[in-house]
Amino acid sequence: NQSWREIRRQLTYKCAWYGKRLVIVNPWKTSQLCASCGFDDGKHELSLRKWTCPNCGENHDRDINAAKNILAVTA
Repeated sequence: NQSWREIRRQLTYKCAWYGKRLVIVNPWKTSQLCASCGFDDGKHELSLRKWTCPNCGENHDRDINAAKNILAVTA
């Protein structure tokens, strides 16, 4: 935990120094929420790399879906 705190402290300092914005995103559920409709499909095992949203039918790659959800928070 200390090393992550130090990295965050340095990133905060550097962003302030260069006039940038540091966005902290909680990674909780980013790969489980449908990036298209927001449906929570529940817990997935890490071995499950692709899934289909039962609400809207969208096919998701776990990592790409998480990236889309993180980008939505930062926008």
